Amino acid sequence: MSNELYFEDLHPGLKFNSSRSYKVTAEEIKEFAERYDPQPFHLDEAAGESSFFKGLAASGWLTAAIVMRLRVESIHIAGGMIGAGVEEIRWTQPVRPGDSLRTEAEILNVRHSASRPAFGVVRSRTLVFNQRDEIIMRSVVNFLAPLRHPA
Repeated sequence: MSNELYFEDLHPGLKFNSSRSYKVTAEEIKEFAERYDPQPFHLDEAAGESSFFKGLAASGWLTAAIVMRLRVESIHIAGGMIGAGVEEIRWTQPVRPGDSLRTEAEILNVRHSASRPAFGVVRSRTLVFNQRDEIIMRSVVNFLAPLRHPA
């Protein structure tokens, strides 16, 4: 892939917007919940109505998985984006059936890896918006990016 990014291409302030939005469905919310997060407000509309969320709400972990998909599609790291830790994750609004999510990621800082000299460590912040431009999730994560010509 010719548009793959290496550590040397990344710098603080560089921003990446998702190339598309992702529409969340009720079926997807329920299927994910059934398999990974079986709480009533993720599984059933009526249970969701009488809960804290006042309606069916996606698991935050489903939201995080969708965000990962959007990040991988918009930040093309050579060889793939290797996770190196999550510093912060905050879910600020529930995700509902029909919501369309998009991401804005910004590189906060970069440094050479002391333990893996062929890689750099990239710290980034991602804001996740719904179709009303409300922030529904924010995170700060670290990932590894390969050096273009490691020593």
